[in-house]
Amino acid sequence: MRLIKIKACGNRPEVVLILAHGAGAPADSPFMEVLAKALGQEGIGSVRFEFPYMQKRRLDGKKRPPDRQPLLLDHFSSLVDEIRGELGERTRLLVGGKSMGGRMASILASQRNGIDGVACFGFPFHPPGKLDRWRTGHFHELKLPMLVLQGTRDPFGKPAEMAGQEKELEFVRLRWLEGGDHDFQPLKSQQLTQKDLIERAARETRLFVDECLSS
Repeated sequence: MRLIKIKACGNRPEVVLILAHGAGAPADSPFMEVLAKALGQEGIGSVRFEFPYMQKRRLDGKKRPPDRQPLLLDHFSSLVDEIRGELGERTRLLVGGKSMGGRMASILASQRNGIDGVACFGFPFHPPGKLDRWRTGHFHELKLPMLVLQGTRDPFGKPAEMAGQEKELEFVRLRWLEGGDHDFQPLKSQQLTQKDLIERAARETRLFVDECLSS
């Protein structure tokens, strides 16, 4: 698999989001499929790809840990150059992703130009249960808008755990998905589905683009 591209619906100004997968699931996982389609319905095109370790897994079926961060970022950055070259400078280009993919997107956006914004879906603020290991140290280096969609039951970062992180999150647009876990699965009592919360995340992404990235 090389790239999975989904064009935006409608005649809105063109926006494209490069979506990176999480640590354990590929670019065509059910979550990523639903998210990409929901974004397309909101007028946001998407490009999905796989990091080298996931490409190897696709070839031989063997699970591997993620590549080291420098390799992940180098691979991601090369794709940004490629897509930016295809789209030109007038298209707004965002980077983002699911969990680890979103984290890599935010780090990449803090290190280079050619990116207009960041959108993360289930950000791994810290390892579950390890509140002494926050992964927000690079946020202050971001010079562009960033959106995080987070379930209120996400063990990688819940609302009550954000106390004390106000400085790091000052310029991050954080939107909570009530009842959602790390995969945006709601509680059964909510009478909602994962698809409902993913579509809500896509709508919030559209609002973010319109309100924070309008030229």
